[in-house]
Amino acid sequence: MQQPTGISTYSYNVIKNLNNLEFELVAPFEILPFPTHLSPGGLSAEYGIKGHIKRLVWLQRSLPKLCQTLQTSLLFSPLPEAPLGTQTPSVVMMHDLIPLRFGRKFSPISLYNRFYVPAVLQQARHILCNSTTTAKDLSHFFQIPAQKITTIPLAYDAEQFRWLNLATRNYFLFIGRMPPYKNVERLLKAFAQMTSLGDYELWFVGPTDPRYTPPLQTLAAQLNVVERVKFLDYVAYADLPIVINQAIALVYPSLWEGFGLPVLEAMACGTPVITSNQSALPEVTGDAALLVDPYQVEAIAAAMRAIATDAQLRKQLRQAGLARAKQFSWAKTGAETAAVLKHFM
Repeated sequence: MQQPTGISTYSYNVIKNLNNLEFELVAPFEILPFPTHLSPGGLSAEYGIKGHIKRLVWLQRSLPKLCQTLQTSLLFSPLPEAPLGTQTPSVVMMHDLIPLRFGRKFSPISLYNRFYVPAVLQQARHILCNSTTTAKDLSHFFQIPAQKITTIPLAYDAEQFRWLNLATRNYFLFIGRMPPYKNVERLLKAFAQMTSLGDYELWFVGPTDPRYTPPLQTLAAQLNVVERVKFLDYVAYADLPIVINQAIALVYPSLWEGFGLPVLEAMACGTPVITSNQSALPEVTGDAALLVDPYQVEAIAAAMRAIATDAQLRKQLRQAGLARAKQFSWAKTGAETAAVLKHFM
């Protein structure tokens, strides 16, 4: 994708770290030095529902022919998609089941997750996932046996996301899309409770979405914080570490995450993290973050006040986050993934 999100980041980094594994890549552009067979453009989420439909049709009609031509021994898909009813065995990656927890029952994405994804998972030789939370969801929603699942955590780009020792500025930061399960409305309400503490701002970094951004802007106006809330849209990858490093804290009170890459990237930058005590987020942070009940506005606000007023707490969280982030690497993720793929080839 032109503006990479979590699955794009995972795909690109795991491909680069599949060491000692012979493979050929199918992608919409060449990723050197890997042999690449070009797929059509316009198949990603950037193209909306039309892109999703075109991709599923291509997966079912064209990819099996390519696999047959290449005499493919195993197809690895970095998301839970694969041709159905073919002879090529597959290993797929499952990132989360959020659409089944928070999606509208009859929306296209919910139907996709209720019917197509389970068929892919049942057909797959093996399933990878990024957290024990997602592994439990696979068993809960689809009755996938534990022996068919391997949990391999994600990682971060250590050359990109690192502590830069920059002066901290008075803004709290949220990174990502802003659908309701991201809990941004409660975050705004919590921020509005901090008006007595000084000239703090709240920055939102993530793609503007006509479904979600305008209502949040309206809420900011109703809470009388519109002048202190910034919607920055998508920030270029090269610029993101500076934005993270200078934030007083990342606040990420999501109701549910399969992993939570922004949390890990913030810890790697030495930025204090406030996040949810739900789903996979505690798996990522360990004891290196302030964990809050995401349904309690006052709990989010209290954590933000603690960060704003306690320099020693900020220092403690910075040091703990930097140490915690070192436990994750794409080299480790790639090596563990390659080991699973070799087993099923």
